[in-house]
Amino acid sequence: MTVPNSTRRGPRGFAVSGWTSLAASAALLTGCASTVTGHPVAAGPSAVIQHVAAQLSTLLPDTTQFPARYEAVVLPPEAAAQASGDLTGVGRGSTVQPDGCAPPAQQFGPNQTAVAVGTDNETRATITVELTRTGQPLSALRDQLRRCQQMRVSRAGATTTVTTELQAPPPIDADDTLALHRTVVPQVSMPGLTQSMQTLTGQIGDVRIAVTYMSFSDAQPDTAALDELFTTAVGKVKKG
Repeated sequence: MTVPNSTRRGPRGFAVSGWTSLAASAALLTGCASTVTGHPVAAGPSAVIQHVAAQLSTLLPDTTQFPARYEAVVLPPEAAAQASGDLTGVGRGSTVQPDGCAPPAQQFGPNQTAVAVGTDNETRATITVELTRTGQPLSALRDQLRRCQQMRVSRAGATTTVTTELQAPPPIDADDTLALHRTVVPQVSMPGLTQSMQTLTGQIGDVRIAVTYMSFSDAQPDTAALDELFTTAVGKVKKG
């Protein structure tokens, strides 16, 4: 699948609830005497119904709220579009295989996507906060990531392999959460070219909050800073 140019272009210990899946309560098998029994489980929603009224750009953490050492700036829409592609490993104009694995179409503007990036000038690692409006629950993204653990992404003659591993979701007070580790490895790999990301994601109503730590080294991610900023970002969205 090709991502069109018009749409594509970083403290745990709380309680969290997630979406539940559909299960059959009981089924009578036609034409035979056996019965399959079970317990009813409510189906998870297929669309978001709660709207967060505040404009996304006002819900970003202030640049002064980024962890120490991370010099932060808020990105304008064009730069936000570029950053979003970097975070998924799928830039604008890319072709993605398998089919159905390209990130959902995304709009960019102050009330559609808001991005702030903090950079550690010593290590060149970054922590990015991305807020997006979405009509889909976080469970839809989780399902796609389970299907698309590895993608082949081609753009302008260059090919990368994007591998995503779902991890235990961060426990925090949000509608739903997930965590992932992602690597973007170029076909012709050399030291310093492999992109490594650790992402914590939460959703409150129609606002999705993703905080990603990104580096191009084998060093361990700064999970303390990641957790701190994720907690800050979720708290600010909840306050509206």
